[in-house]
Amino acid sequence: MVYNLLKGKKGLIFGALNKQSIAWQVALKSYEEGAEIILTNAPFALRLGDTKILAEKINAEIISCDVTNLDDIENLIKKTLEIFGGKFDFLLHSIGMSPNVRKGIPYDHTNYSNFLKTLDVSALSFHKIMQTCRNYDAINNWGSIVALSYIAAQRTLDRYNDMADAKAILESIARSFGYIYGKEKNIRINTISQSPTRTKAGSGVDGLESLIDFTEKMSPLGNATAEECANYCITLFSDLTKKVTMQNLFHDGGFSSMGMSEKAIRQYEKSFEENS
Repeated sequence: MVYNLLKGKKGLIFGALNKQSIAWQVALKSYEEGAEIILTNAPFALRLGDTKILAEKINAEIISCDVTNLDDIENLIKKTLEIFGGKFDFLLHSIGMSPNVRKGIPYDHTNYSNFLKTLDVSALSFHKIMQTCRNYDAINNWGSIVALSYIAAQRTLDRYNDMADAKAILESIARSFGYIYGKEKNIRINTISQSPTRTKAGSGVDGLESLIDFTEKMSPLGNATAEECANYCITLFSDLTKKVTMQNLFHDGGFSSMGMSEKAIRQYEKSFEENS
């Protein structure tokens, strides 16, 4: 069902790689709800992904941007303002990458050059993007900025590695910048802590399928899908949530409030019996 929640609004979306991407689903939903969209991703992601297919479907322009490069970010924001003919209303940061995770390097044997790359791409990019937007006064008053996070920012998850540190920094940046942008322009900034999702970035985490099975058993509502996350993003982009800011919002079927569920207990007991 379409509600026209974003009719007349314009948005910039980072990270739509393929149909599995949450950003891809957010772009689709935003378009369906009446928004004009510009898509952006890293040059290598645009070469390897299906972003052009999405752009054709939602009549969106694509602008290449390496978020570790300030000149690239500045070029992106200037081109976005030019294409839109002025300011825009919302922004999605859906970017995450860890060389240590990709290469199977454990947290206690961290390669620090890789670690810095993780933080730059997955967290510091959020600050760079917002600072550039502020410098160019690119976002309308009462606009909305959302970044995708994960519960590993608060709780230790085996094998999530330095991405956990990046997500913790990401959430802190949202609070700090949310204060500044809020008092100046009434722009709200939030992070969404999503269920583990089968995206390109998520697939790099060893043991993802086991994690998804566990969280499904633990969550009273089950895991949230990429499409459901997109629906949640739409509400945060809309005018219905004008006073929600500086929050980390859990969108995980209740997992973040659970200790142990009946399904998880049964699974544990079954495993215990098989190994006894």
